[in-house]
Amino acid sequence: MKITDLKGHSIEVTDLNKAIKQARSYKDYYHTDPSFADFDKRQNEYWKDMYEKLITIKKMNYGNN
Repeated sequence: MKITDLKGHSIEVTDLNKAIKQARSYKDYYHTDPSFADFDKRQNEYWKDMYEKLITIKKMNYGNN
């Protein structure tokens, strides 16, 4: 299946559960170095968006399992 990321790129998802695990892991990641704060904010927004889209797909296709 394909989903569209925040930048408008089409992303191929071949394993929904693995993609959800990856997005869940990355959506709250941050560097301890404050000089990365702006980068971390952008990345967190990207991965939170991906996570929400993936969870929505899973619920639509498979219920809450």
